[in-house]
Amino acid sequence: MLTLMACTPGRQREGLPTYGKMSAIGVVSSCSRLRPGVRLRKLGMQKMSSFGLHTAARCAAKDYYEVLVLGGGTGGITMSARMKRKVGAGNVAVVEPSKTHYYQPLWTLVGGGAKQLATSARPTGSVMPKGVEWIKSRVTALDPDKNCVWLENDIKVSYKYLIIALGISLHYEKIKGLPEGFHHPKIGSNYSVHTVEKTWKALQDFKEGNAIFTFPNTPVKCAGAPQKIMYLSEAYWRKTGKRSKANIMFNTSLGVIFGVKKYADALLEIIKERNITVNYKRNLVEVRADKQEAVFENLDKPGVTEVHQYEMLHVTPPMGPPDVLINSPVSDEVGWVDVDKETLQHKKYPNVFGIGDCTNLPTSKTAAAVAAQSGVLDKTISLVMKNQLPTKKYDGYTSCPLVTGYNKVILAEFDYNAQPLETFPIDQSKERVTMYHMKADMMPFLYWNALLKGYWGGPAPVRKLMHLGLK
Repeated sequence: MLTLMACTPGRQREGLPTYGKMSAIGVVSSCSRLRPGVRLRKLGMQKMSSFGLHTAARCAAKDYYEVLVLGGGTGGITMSARMKRKVGAGNVAVVEPSKTHYYQPLWTLVGGGAKQLATSARPTGSVMPKGVEWIKSRVTALDPDKNCVWLENDIKVSYKYLIIALGISLHYEKIKGLPEGFHHPKIGSNYSVHTVEKTWKALQDFKEGNAIFTFPNTPVKCAGAPQKIMYLSEAYWRKTGKRSKANIMFNTSLGVIFGVKKYADALLEIIKERNITVNYKRNLVEVRADKQEAVFENLDKPGVTEVHQYEMLHVTPPMGPPDVLINSPVSDEVGWVDVDKETLQHKKYPNVFGIGDCTNLPTSKTAAAVAAQSGVLDKTISLVMKNQLPTKKYDGYTSCPLVTGYNKVILAEFDYNAQPLETFPIDQSKERVTMYHMKADMMPFLYWNALLKGYWGGPAPVRKLMHLGLK
């Protein structure tokens, strides 16, 4: 049965000033302002597009597109596939510097040793819709008043419609001692391609002591992931006879274990049953990797810190909007793209739209949310193109398959009001083997073969069928 997606995947944007940046972070554009001979290169690239998966260029083959998509992650690829069917491939371009596209929800299982990292990666060119222009560059500024954006090396590209899908940035560097601390053992993070395998190594090498799992004092993508790896670690140590030697701690900056009461209650039962300690309002501010010490601030007592020795540390980094969006005309005061929460149309610029993690939509940032948003945004743009008002409304649907063991998942689904919005006519707050296989096996297939091709707009039709049209 078709199902949902969770944890927003795609390319990564992270603050890694000293720890080697991922090779896929971008290809620096070699183009500058248009010079003699560029016209010939344009023609050559356009001609070549009919033989390849897509048209790829280090800068735009044209200086104007009917639809310009910023970002080649989940939202960007999905919407470019949908827009291709609407206006034609030659009228759509995607700006994305990364050479590799990742299905990041799989990294929970990679960090737990249940999947291989390589299975989460594909070349960006292989997921780019055929015929759509792939501009291998980075956006440096947005000028919505003039309907254009600026790329590296002062390249200007204009548009009729703009879709912003730039994702979220990781900021390990905001924790003192990171990212350089990842050079030491005993520490990992499932949020980065560089460090997810370090999680599995730390898990295997655990001997005795504190195992600490963190949640930062910022918005995050896939808010369930920081505790999923904790449950997998606990299960692994039970299986290998080390559980009695592990003091498992979840230090979270939040005041609750999960934002939806139904699922929070179920998780608290598991936490009690498995003898896990939860420390609320604790924010990781420093890692002393050479001493295996983690320093947390007590958010109820600002400035007061406590130091914990660790035998294993899993870090969920602080996150925020991409730098290019901070103080941008398209963003709110924090830096998130300022869109209408029901239509995804920009609140000020009617030809600008946002999708996914980079927006200020008040829902959990997951790929399940992107899937549901893509269907709504498709309808919104169709009507705007016809000079009509959008009518389709996004209800905030999002999903998080809460992995609680190597064969167990609680499938959390909910809306803007943090009310359950479940697809199946069963109690999804119960741990189920079927939901685990959905997470581990069916969701990746759905992602690569339906969502990225613009054919999956979330489980609403399935939900209606399962509930006989009553929900």
